[in-house]
Order: sequence, then C-alpha cells, then structure tokens
Amino acid sequence: MAYKPFDLTGKVALVTGGNGGIGLGMADAIAQAGGSVAIWGTNEAKTAKAVEKLKAHGGKVYARKVDVSREQEVIDGIDATVAELGRIDSVFANAGVGFGAPSFIGMTTEIYRKTLAVNLDGVFWTLREASRHMVERAKTGDTGGSLIGVASLAAIEGAARNQAYAATKGAVISMIKSCAVEFARYGIRANAILPGWIATDMTAGAQANSAFAEKVIPRVPARRWGEPEDFGGVAVYLTSNASSYHSGDTFIIDGAYSIF
Repeated sequence: MAYKPFDLTGKVALVTGGNGGIGLGMADAIAQAGGSVAIWGTNEAKTAKAVEKLKAHGGKVYARKVDVSREQEVIDGIDATVAELGRIDSVFANAGVGFGAPSFIGMTTEIYRKTLAVNLDGVFWTLREASRHMVERAKTGDTGGSLIGVASLAAIEGAARNQAYAATKGAVISMIKSCAVEFARYGIRANAILPGWIATDMTAGAQANSAFAEKVIPRVPARRWGEPEDFGGVAVYLTSNASSYHSGDTFIIDGAYSIF
C-alpha cells in the first residue's frame, strides 16, 4: 500500500473565519487534499463565495454564520457542524479582529474588550467545545484530533499601538500549550500558527501605505508579502495523521522575517 500521509479523505476540518484570508487559504488546501470542510463567518456574502470555491474541489462543505464572541453561538455551531459532517478531526480557531488606536494611552476600553471578545474569548470557546467533542469520541475508542490556534508574530514581537491584539495572541499560544499537555492522553494534539506579514483584508491599510511597504517588506528575507495560500501546507499537515505526534509547537509562517 502506498504511503499517503497527506490524503485527508474521511477527515473533517472546521475553520473559523474560513470565508476569507488565511482561513480560506487553509480551508481550500484541506478541501483539495480530500477533506470535508466547515467554515464559520459573519459576512454571508463572503461565505457564499468561499463555499462556491470550496465545493469546486468535489468534497463536502458546510457553512454557518457564527459570531465567535458569543458563547452560545459557538456551542451551537460545534453541535451543528458535528450533526452535518459527522465529526470534527481538526479545528482552526482562526477568526480574529484588529482595531486601530492612536496610542496605548488613547486605546479605549471598548477597543480592548472587542479585541478580546473575538481573539481570545472566541478561541477559548471554540477550542473548549471542539475538545469536548474529541474527548467524548476518544472515550468510545475513536482517538485523535487536532486543535490549532491562529496567533500572530505580534505575540512574540513588540509593536506600538498593538497592546490589546498582541495580548490576545500571546494568550492563544499559552492556551494551546496547556491543551497539548491535557489532551495528549486522548491522542489529541494542539499547535499554534503565527503568521507574519500576510496580504489579507486585515492588512489592507499597511499594504496601501507605500512608506510601510518600502521599510518593512525589504526586511522579509522572502522579499514578498505572504499569501493566504502559504498556509495551505501547514493546515493539511496538522489535519493529517502525519502530525499525530507533533504537539505543543508554534509554526511561524513569515518568510523568515522574525529571525532576520
């Protein structure tokens, strides 16, 4: 029998914020590798376009409107995803937001709370409910599963006016490490992904800023912006059985920016 470690036939992946950007890049690769995909988002027009793209690969696709900052929506979303696709083998807690502020001193409590609500509360609820499903399944003899938190280089590098966002992303890494230890006995692994400068809607302002592009992008050894498709490989790997003993790690996808 041929060794096909990245064949995702029979696997089901859930990607929050999977209707665009990095999330869609990951979901699309998983679908191409033969996996079934569930995507959550709040923008129904974007979700419809994403579903059309994903269905072109011939696999099962399930989409649901979920605001991850609302606990009950996450709980209901996990239940509905399992009911529709039968199981969840990997979950990518990817949905995130970023808000501008004039300075740390000028950062309002509203901005701080909104950032935490999606980037930290949402990840917490998503991982908690997904792990609940995986543990219950493991107790019946069906072990395994993959929990992935999408963090950011902001978690390990300082940037002005970015305190709230950075705090949430640092917390995601810590949460993932705790999950890796707690759930290893069930064959469930947990890892974090740290994107660098990626061309998405969230970085549209930076992309349009010629001064920023002239100063920052030349510092990326790869000499380009990252693309959502650059996350397809790691998403397939973390969903596949090839990563069955790989847990508690942080995958930095940044074109070598952070070490240059």
